[in-house]
Amino acid sequence: MRSRKLSRKRRRATIVTAAAASVVAGAALLPNWTAGAASVAGDVTVDPSTRATFQQLADAVFTDRTDTLVDSGKTRQNTSLASRFSGDVRLSSALSREENSALSQLQGRKSRLASLGEKYSSANTSVALDRTRVKGRHATVDVTETTTLTYEKAQGNEPKTTGFQAHHKLTFKADRKGDWQLTGIRDTDAGVAVNQVATTTFVAAPNTADDNNPPAAARSATTWPAQAKPKNFSATGYDYKAMAAYAAKYWKNYNPAYPDFNGHGAGGDCTNFVSQSLKAGGWKHVPGYTYDFHKWFGNSDIQSDSFVGVNEFSWFALSSKRVAGLANVYQLDVGDVLQMDFNKDGSKDHTMIVTYRSPQGVPYVTYHSTNTYNRSVASIVASYPNAAYYAYRT
Repeated sequence: MRSRKLSRKRRRATIVTAAAASVVAGAALLPNWTAGAASVAGDVTVDPSTRATFQQLADAVFTDRTDTLVDSGKTRQNTSLASRFSGDVRLSSALSREENSALSQLQGRKSRLASLGEKYSSANTSVALDRTRVKGRHATVDVTETTTLTYEKAQGNEPKTTGFQAHHKLTFKADRKGDWQLTGIRDTDAGVAVNQVATTTFVAAPNTADDNNPPAAARSATTWPAQAKPKNFSATGYDYKAMAAYAAKYWKNYNPAYPDFNGHGAGGDCTNFVSQSLKAGGWKHVPGYTYDFHKWFGNSDIQSDSFVGVNEFSWFALSSKRVAGLANVYQLDVGDVLQMDFNKDGSKDHTMIVTYRSPQGVPYVTYHSTNTYNRSVASIVASYPNAAYYAYRT
């Protein structure tokens, strides 16, 4: 969640997202492999068999994480897939301990989800190896994870599944025999996925001294159930179904008519994506200076700070009266917006749009930064119970 440097010196915020990537399913997992790393001095050779094993081990690690969240997951007997790898390619002892801790944390997340009425009946995780770089006895491996979880009690038109794409950087180290150990895993999307436990990256609090007193959003409660707050879908003239449809279309295949701020070193795409969705449903441009939070516009060539910055978006939306705060996140409905401040420092870090609301009153959000479709707000709250939440009725 690095911030984007925009037209002025202070940091502007949008959450880092994952670029969509082609994904292939992993082959069958086997406990022992012959890596084919032949050299005992200098650079270690990484042949196709070794690269395939790298991919298989990554697939096992992320499958273990996902499976821990499933109501009857395979890891329930404390036999993880990753632990079956030994010999030529395996987890280091230190990383093995870290992964065991991660699985324990995910067990806690699963329990919190169950208390909110959400369970997963099945899941599928596949990992594609995107790139391998070797220097000396160190290998850096970029992978794309694609995960789908099936909701256990989906009824009627409720979403049957939730899914995401995530990108990771793995580091391997070879010993003098050429045997590889996986020593590190870094989530390069900054991690807003249901099976990730890594600490998120925070957006620096903006310096608002020159911003003409931007409005402050009120925090929203996360208690369930919430007092009813029905949305009048005909009152504003906006097309909320079109907003949800846009988000559904472009959650992982980005719209080429807009810039993609993922992977550009100092920016992200979460608020940019939400602004595009709102624009598709009828939000009109307010042209002017890019740094004036009273303005809002975005196209292929230029975007206002409020179009792409998470805090600036909040200031524009509130000051223009295009949104009103909601007392509870469970009052959100289709086309509404949810923001989060992970460390409660007063600077918002992430923006999402609601694409579905269940008859039971649970909103589902779609977002960029770990490209995610129809994830329940219950899952968000269970994953980040200590964050501050800001719910907006559009």
